[in-house]
Amino acid sequence: MFNDIGPLELVTLIVLAVLVFGPDKLPKLIQDATRTIRKIREFSESAKQDIRQELGPEFKDFEFEDLNPKTFIRKQLDNDELGLKEIRNGFDLKKEMAEVTDAVHGRDAESSSSSSASGTSGSAGGAIDMTKKPENPRDERPPYDADAT
Repeated sequence: MFNDIGPLELVTLIVLAVLVFGPDKLPKLIQDATRTIRKIREFSESAKQDIRQELGPEFKDFEFEDLNPKTFIRKQLDNDELGLKEIRNGFDLKKEMAEVTDAVHGRDAESSSSSSASGTSGSAGGAIDMTKKPENPRDERPPYDADAT
C-alpha cells in the first residue's frame, strides 16, 4: 500500500503529525485510524462472502482480483488452452530473417538454409550485413508493375 513512500518522507509525515496533532492526542488518533481501517476491511470481507454465497457453487473459485483488467489479461495469456506458448516458442526469428533476406536476394531457401546451417554465411555470428553490396551485381532491373504503384 505504501510501497512508494521513502524513509525520508515517512519521517516527514511523522514529524508533521506530531506538530499538527500534538504528542498527547497522536496515540488516540492512531488507535482510531487503525480501528476504522479494521472495520472497513471486515465490511469488505463480509461483502465479498455475501456476493460469493449469492453467486452459488459454480462461482466458488471466483476471485475479485480477477476483475482488475491487468490481472485478467495476464491470467488469460498464461492459459495453455490458447496455445500462445507454442506459437511464441515456435517462432524462430533468425530463420524468418534468413528467409526474408533470401527472398530479397533471390536465392533458394534450401541452399541458404544449408549454407547458414553449416556456418558459411560470410559474416560473424550469423548476422547479415545489410550495408554490403551483393557480390554479383546484376544489370537487370526488377520487374515494374504500373498497376501496383
